[in-house]
Amino acid sequence: MTDLAVKLAGLSLRNPTLLASGILDETGGSLLRVFKSGAGAVVSKSICLNPRAGYRNPTVVELENGMINAMGLPNPGIEAYCSEVSKAVKAGAMLIGSAFGKDEREYASVAKEFEKHGAAAIELNLSCPHAKGLGLEIAQSAEAVEGFTRAVKSVVGIPVMPKLSPNVTNIANLGIAAKRGGADAIVAVNTVKAMAISAELRMPVLANKYGGLSGPAIKPIGLRCVYELHEVVDIPIIGVGGVTTGLDAVEYFMAGASAVQIGTAMRTRGYGAFRLICREIQHFMEKEGFKAVSEMVGIAHE
Repeated sequence: MTDLAVKLAGLSLRNPTLLASGILDETGGSLLRVFKSGAGAVVSKSICLNPRAGYRNPTVVELENGMINAMGLPNPGIEAYCSEVSKAVKAGAMLIGSAFGKDEREYASVAKEFEKHGAAAIELNLSCPHAKGLGLEIAQSAEAVEGFTRAVKSVVGIPVMPKLSPNVTNIANLGIAAKRGGADAIVAVNTVKAMAISAELRMPVLANKYGGLSGPAIKPIGLRCVYELHEVVDIPIIGVGGVTTGLDAVEYFMAGASAVQIGTAMRTRGYGAFRLICREIQHFMEKEGFKAVSEMVGIAHE
């Protein structure tokens, strides 16, 4: 009998699929519904210390093979959002809090509040490609990745997982920096910096001009990043980018991921995406003779 349960940085997940940050995570109710729909864990909306409005519309462009978004990280601030965290956690969801801010102190303050209200782990959004001063600038500096990770690790007792960017020249070095800072796991990757132009209007479609590309289009990039990270770090990696089917997840496992996050796929497969993908993973494992997900992790390196 195949077993989809995984151990990840001290967390016991019922299966290796997680809801990615930024998808159906604005309320405790929506987070709980996703968890009850089969996700192994859910990652919250990215939250900072104080309320943030985000960008004006249009903020999303749908493509054949994904989507580009430039929301600008809108959120109500950690004080208001913690009531949503508590609702989801008290009802049984395993929740990972996604934190960001303008400096190490803000990241640490947000992380502490998430922990206080029951988050099982912290994801550090160090890599948003379209929020000026709040993501990509941090993600491109090994020193910053290490420092921000260490700052959060020093104030919480739950696992800390920096989310790295594909928009860099050497993601392996940033993974090493995250580990030096005390990271318990690495999330790879955030969206790819991209844009869309309207030929009829002769101008960029997004109000912010640039956004982050997600979905099937970035899966080869995500796989490459996970593969490179697995070569240099011995902490768990959570693969993100274009996971739509169980086979997509299996490819990430073989590249070195211990679990995967699912986001854009919910547009096409709905709330049932998690159970469907888990069934497809299980079918592959039974066909190929794998008893546990851990047996597949990193096998493409052998």
